[in-house]
Amino acid sequence: MIATLSHFCPPRRRVVGRSFSSDIPRKSANYSLRKTALYRCSPVHFNSEIRRLEPLVSNSKQTIGTLSNSEFSHGLFSAFSLLNSATLRPAATLPTAMSTRFCEVALPVPLRSTFTYAVPPSLNGEELIGRRLVVPFRNRAMVGVGLAVSDRAPEIARGKSTIREIAELMDPLPALPAKLIELGHWVSRYYLAPIGETFRAMLPPEIEFRHDREYSLTGAGRKYLQELADAVEKTDAESAEFDLLRKIDSEEHSTPSKRFRRKPLPEAMAERLVRRGFLSAREVVRQKHTRMQKIVAWNAENIEPAAAGAEERIHEVLTATRGPLPLGLLIEKARVSRSVIQRLEKKSRLLSWDEPLTIEEHSWDTDFTPPANILNAEQNHALAEIWRWLVAGEFTAGLLHGVTGSGKTEVYLGAIEAALSRGRTALVLVPEIALTLWVGRLVRARFGAGVAILHSGLPDIERAREWWRVRRGEARVVVGTRSAVFAPLENLGLVIVDEEQESSYKQEETPRYNGRDTAVYRARLEGAVALLGSATPALETYHNARAGKYHLIELTSRVENRPLAKVRIIDLREEFRRQHRATPVSESLRAAIALRLREGTQAMVLINRRGYSWSMLCRSCGAFMQCQNCSIALTYHKSRARLECHYCGYSIRPPKQCPKCKAEYMYFVGDGAERVEEYLREQFPNAKIARLDRDTVRTKHAFQQILGAFAQGEIDVLVGTQMVAKGHDFQRVTLVGVVAADLALGRPDFRAAERTFQLLTQVAGRAGRGELAGEVLVETYYPEHYAIQFAAQQDYASFYEKEAHFRRMLHYPPFTALATVLVRDRKIENAIRWSRALAGYFAPFENRGVKILGPAAAPVARLRKDYRFQFVLKSPQRSALAQALSGCLDFSAKKEIPETGVIVDVDPTNLA
Repeated sequence: MIATLSHFCPPRRRVVGRSFSSDIPRKSANYSLRKTALYRCSPVHFNSEIRRLEPLVSNSKQTIGTLSNSEFSHGLFSAFSLLNSATLRPAATLPTAMSTRFCEVALPVPLRSTFTYAVPPSLNGEELIGRRLVVPFRNRAMVGVGLAVSDRAPEIARGKSTIREIAELMDPLPALPAKLIELGHWVSRYYLAPIGETFRAMLPPEIEFRHDREYSLTGAGRKYLQELADAVEKTDAESAEFDLLRKIDSEEHSTPSKRFRRKPLPEAMAERLVRRGFLSAREVVRQKHTRMQKIVAWNAENIEPAAAGAEERIHEVLTATRGPLPLGLLIEKARVSRSVIQRLEKKSRLLSWDEPLTIEEHSWDTDFTPPANILNAEQNHALAEIWRWLVAGEFTAGLLHGVTGSGKTEVYLGAIEAALSRGRTALVLVPEIALTLWVGRLVRARFGAGVAILHSGLPDIERAREWWRVRRGEARVVVGTRSAVFAPLENLGLVIVDEEQESSYKQEETPRYNGRDTAVYRARLEGAVALLGSATPALETYHNARAGKYHLIELTSRVENRPLAKVRIIDLREEFRRQHRATPVSESLRAAIALRLREGTQAMVLINRRGYSWSMLCRSCGAFMQCQNCSIALTYHKSRARLECHYCGYSIRPPKQCPKCKAEYMYFVGDGAERVEEYLREQFPNAKIARLDRDTVRTKHAFQQILGAFAQGEIDVLVGTQMVAKGHDFQRVTLVGVVAADLALGRPDFRAAERTFQLLTQVAGRAGRGELAGEVLVETYYPEHYAIQFAAQQDYASFYEKEAHFRRMLHYPPFTALATVLVRDRKIENAIRWSRALAGYFAPFENRGVKILGPAAAPVARLRKDYRFQFVLKSPQRSALAQALSGCLDFSAKKEIPETGVIVDVDPTNLA
């Protein structure tokens, strides 16, 4: 567990916003953007901050548009606070009198600073802390969150006398409770993340409004329009520009880009005309209209029985089966036409009304009855311990270490029930969206409508609906992925982190927080119980448990004393000697799958590689087909007939000849999940085979469809990537095959062995979970490796001792604190120059207990067109590491290195 470190926090800055008022006529006011900073630091820090903000806040005069103060009623959340027209109203000078309040606002910009705005008289008496606020920023409107309110006027830069006002409140109640505000400050400090971007990650989706651009003619544009009108002959490009300028000029007001958004050429042309000075553009925010749907219900006041046929089916669906339904769903369920429903409405047999459009629940969630399980002695002991922690009402962190199939999920459900019985709320985190669906329906079946599901795979409208259900207290249990750690639960009593070892809990974009560690710190803030569960805990977590920082609860046997699946290692070297050929699946695994098909049981095949082939190689010159934006080989996807980059999305069709040497000897290298699926379909044409990876399931319903079909026995063999490896409970699976088990061992990462052990142990746990015994076949070219050997034995304790010995000798976590600093830029010259400057800054810290590795090219040396160089910092003293990292960002600002050019990652989980 990571403690709070005040020394991780660089000096906080607050940038003063510009004045903002509604009392001046629209066309009368121009503004100078402000570059003033309130500083709680030295003059050196203050001056460097001014220089750092210079590119973001211009000194030029700018005219601000209008912002109406009309309120509207939001259909889903009863919010009343958006804009009829989203542009910003011109402001008059606002006297900085002592009676005026000022609000510190975090805005989603890459700056380690907040911005101060004046509170208009219309908002006096309103609680602003935790509220989403619409404020003017430069020449556009932005949504931020209020963090603090003061009656003290901020210091204003020389020659400036105005402070801009808050434009609008978005919500009728604070979006973030006080504890989440405190948590956001900690995340920003500890992970050195911009405070505004940290709070943006904590807020619900902004479904109430949309951003747009408005165009209007400048003086030069009107002159150019006249020149085009007078021209006798015009080129095709000039004719298109003339039509566009004339259309914009004919509008009474500025022209929004949505008028020609469906036609890409005019919008691109408009942007070119902006660069040439013929058009002016400004960003605006507009209210979204709430989409409505018609709800139909049976009129209970009618005592006449329903007529046979269509009317009887409608009555059955609306009364005995489902209740009131959206019109479209009713037509589908009752198998009737729209005209039949209209006729019954006229006869008053049906009632109808309009409601905001919501997402219909899937039968995966509703048509499910959880199995009735009786807890064994170990499970009862674990629940008794957790109950004792809950009764104490103090922060407690515990590790639930149980072998696969030991019933950890039942312990989770019992712990949630205990927390709810004491009037507290509960949060359950899982590492994958697929697991969110699986665990979510178990929790919903147990606790009903008081459960909310939160993950990034949900549509924005559904995620916002669930988020606000939690905020209003309608849901007391939340199940979700990493970002659900910020769910606005109040009176939190229990935080569960399932499969806590998973690297997917670490966010790879700003803010780079670890969901597991953030969950533990949130439990500390709330005085709650933090329960981390895993069959293969992260070394850091198990080390904390052995050191006494966490309580340790162990489940050493499977439920009903079922045996662990037998693991057999397939040496692919021996297979090749016998077969003299390489196939996507070894002969031993193929024969084992054939046996399960004859027995009528199910099999799972894991290959942790997406696509059909790893890449494409020229056999003449040896060149791989690489991404033009990244130093990564392109992956071949046969279903789409494309070579694709999984980092930036770049894709091309497979070339018929080598782009370098023009030879025609192009060859696909390596097998992915798509190739394994194809091979198994060739070998077993009568079997029902499906694949589960990011290419086959891109929506929640696609996950539900495949997992539901496999659970019902409609699929014989399921091929998948790591998303099939953990958490799922399929009773009829008796075989698990692991293809290319040693793929991860070659990664340039000190956690490679740990990841391999965890993945193999987890996937082995999917076999033999029912009454039938299970078997696991692991294919590898490196059977002697200790990670594979201990995974075959499912011996975590021995693996921990071996791996911890190496980590201690090489000074890696959990025995030292670790961080990386990434320097990046589109121009390699800049990246090299900045890396050398930072190397000079870090040099003195070598004598202060910090080991500096680098700078060196990052393992992925070029990503999304950026050249990347990396420092790795290690220290046994976290305070020394914190001082080096916080000073690094101040040094970068002093050297005018862009904020986005230096990326600090505290406690990284991936160095590759």
